[in-house]
Amino acid sequence: MNIQEEVVTRIQEHGSEITVTDTNILYEEKGRFRVLGFADGDVQGAMDLDDPRRIVLEYPRAIIHLMEHNEPDFERAFVIGHGIGTIAGYFADRDMRAAEISPAIASISRTYFGYAGPEVNVGDGRQLLNREANGSLDYIVLDAFTEKGTPWHLFTREFWSLAHRKLSERGVILLNVFGRGKRDSFIDAIWAGLSETFAYTQGFALPPDDPRDITNRILVGGKRAAQAKLGQMAGFEPSEPERGTVLEDEMFGYRPE
Repeated sequence: MNIQEEVVTRIQEHGSEITVTDTNILYEEKGRFRVLGFADGDVQGAMDLDDPRRIVLEYPRAIIHLMEHNEPDFERAFVIGHGIGTIAGYFADRDMRAAEISPAIASISRTYFGYAGPEVNVGDGRQLLNREANGSLDYIVLDAFTEKGTPWHLFTREFWSLAHRKLSERGVILLNVFGRGKRDSFIDAIWAGLSETFAYTQGFALPPDDPRDITNRILVGGKRAAQAKLGQMAGFEPSEPERGTVLEDEMFGYRPE
């Protein structure tokens, strides 16, 4: 394939490089795409320039399906990790609270990807979530990545407890994460934390070619069981990790403000 790429903008922020690139091929699909990414090549969001309303990546399609299918009339959700604004923008008619650690990405979503949804709150997602009223959220969506690595304080026992308090009596948290298909200590730790905190858990994954390969997972923790129509899960199939060791704030020297 003859890949043609053009860098639309490149921004340096706190030692990280954020790029917006136009390309004619994305994951072997031909077209006209605009991609938000980091210097390491990780794709953080993608838009079809010929059909901007189309949701290109599999994981937001699957998360949106879970949200619509289980609580079609939900009122309020909190998204940690805004990116190009796919999920918050899709539900722009609801009370969506979006948290984004990067001021540059919050701005890029509007300037280069046409995000026109609710205002994005710039700051640490855990601190911003803590300001929400207990029991006020129908959904929490956790989709937080940085070029410098995983924000560990969003995956600890203390964070799960915080999320549980903020969710309504039927509330659900949905996570987009990456890890090996089997025996991934990070994924297993997340699963252990969810299982310890929430009465109901579910796991889905895009099937990897090899169980040792990195794959995209959606993990779900809820105060009630969530259902999925697999035909609308964008290729994600049921897949539960093993239970590992629950992460705690003190392991990383984190002290909530």
